[in-house]
Amino acid sequence: MIPLRDANPSHRAPVVTVFLIVVNCLVFFYELSLGPGLERLVTTAGIVPSRLLTFASHPEVSFADAALPLFSSMFLHGGWLHLIGNMWFLWIFGDNIEDRLGHLKYLLFYLTCGVGAGLAHTVFNLNSSVPTIGASGAVAGVLGAYLLLFPGARVLTLIPAFFLFLVELPAYLILLYWLVIQLFSGFMSLGAGQQMQGVAWWAHVGGFALGLLLVIALGGRRPRRGASVRH
Repeated sequence: MIPLRDANPSHRAPVVTVFLIVVNCLVFFYELSLGPGLERLVTTAGIVPSRLLTFASHPEVSFADAALPLFSSMFLHGGWLHLIGNMWFLWIFGDNIEDRLGHLKYLLFYLTCGVGAGLAHTVFNLNSSVPTIGASGAVAGVLGAYLLLFPGARVLTLIPAFFLFLVELPAYLILLYWLVIQLFSGFMSLGAGQQMQGVAWWAHVGGFALGLLLVIALGGRRPRRGASVRH
């Protein structure tokens, strides 16, 4: 199921959502300019679980070298589809979370979900030396918040089967379907020995769960001031 747009208008201009999309795109264009140097950037700025957990016993690795990738990794992407997929979901679902939280809280929410997703990935891949990059964990937090706040919002969805179908589905159906895929793939990856298919499934699950919890802590369940209550 591929969401195309939601019928859930926001009242604030999504300036932070647009800012995050622009920054991710600019960083990706910078990646493309690096040529062979891109591998070094990914290794340095990507999350490497084994480096994060063992930096204390390796004097040549500083805390900043180990921990800063929890932030920097969420602005790097491994290809056009990786970037477009993450930014597309952020564009569709992010504006309503920003509208409910406000700009500053939303930025804090997004970054915290990204960091939490990186930590979740680390817990499930303790010995991995494979760098992990992408905004998927932070975007997953947005999806978790959306599920809690707007479960019944209608989302125009493309369903590829024998034919392409365009249908309006409730948000909870799309987001729970997405979550089931992440959980199933995550459990399948536990016995794989390496990051299955190069996807950080548990970062997605961790970001989603943190988004559910954090949006409550930040007051997201309270209706936006001045907004009408709809049933």
